[in-house]
Amino acid sequence: MSTHRQRRPWRRPVLAVVAVGAVALPAAAFATGNPSTPPELRPATAPLDDTYYEGAVGKTGEELKTALNTIISEQTKLSYDEVWDALKTTDEDPGNASNVILVYSGRSQSKDAHGGGADDWNREHVWAKSHGDFGTSTGPGTDIHHLRPEDVTVNSTRGNLDFDDGGDPVDEAPGSRSDGDSFEPRDEVKGDVARMILYMAVRYEGADGFPDLEPNDQVDNGSAPAMGRISVLKQWNDQDPPDAFEKTRNDKIFSIQKNRNPFIDHPEWANEIWK
Repeated sequence: MSTHRQRRPWRRPVLAVVAVGAVALPAAAFATGNPSTPPELRPATAPLDDTYYEGAVGKTGEELKTALNTIISEQTKLSYDEVWDALKTTDEDPGNASNVILVYSGRSQSKDAHGGGADDWNREHVWAKSHGDFGTSTGPGTDIHHLRPEDVTVNSTRGNLDFDDGGDPVDEAPGSRSDGDSFEPRDEVKGDVARMILYMAVRYEGADGFPDLEPNDQVDNGSAPAMGRISVLKQWNDQDPPDAFEKTRNDKIFSIQKNRNPFIDHPEWANEIWK
C-alpha cells in the first residue's frame, strides 16, 4: 500500500459557463437547448427559496441525511443506454456545443467520439460500480449524478480506486495522480468528485434492492459498498466549492432525472452529516 501522500498547493481556476416516471425517455428530453423542446421537457431548477429541501432545512446529522434521502429518492431512472445522450447534455462544453468536457482529463472532446477505442470517451462511474457490486443495471449504475464522460484510458487507470491525495501523474489527465490504492483528480474537480460521492451515500441507503453506500476513512475498499477517504473528500468539498459548470450540470440533471445533488446546492451540509 502506498504511503506517499503529498499535499500540493491549491489552485482554483475561474470557469465561466452559460448555461418521474417511465424509464424510456424521448430524445427531446435531452435536447434542453432546443427552443422547440416542449415546455415540460425544458430545464427546471429547484426554487431558490429552498422549497425543494423544505423537509431537510434545519436538520443535522442522521436526521438531515434521512430527510435528504427521502427528497432525492424521487427521481426518473435511466437505462444505461440513455446515459450516453444524457451526458452529452449534462457535460456539454460551454464553449463548444459539439463537445463534452472529460471529468479527470479536462479535455474537450466530440460528443460523437465515444465508445471503446483508446482515444474515445466512455461512462465513468465516479462511485466505482464494483464498490457494492451494483453494475450498470438501472439504479446506482445509471445515476447520472455520478456518471461522467472520461477518456477510456484514464477511466481504466482510475479503475475502482478510492480517492485520496498523492501518487504519480496520470497520462492524458493533467493534474491527476494515482497509485496502487487511490486516485487524486485534478484540482478543478476535486470538490465535484467529493459531492458526487456524498450524493451517492445519501441517495442509496439499502432500499429497493440496492446496496447501502457509505463513505469511510480508508482506501483499498475493494468490493465493499464503501468509498474513501471521507476526511480528504470533506477537505476537497471545502477547498473547491461548486462553480458555474457544476451548478448548471445539477440543473440539467434535475430536468432529466428530476432530482438534485443537495451538496451542490448546500455544500455546508457535508459537515453537518459527516462530522
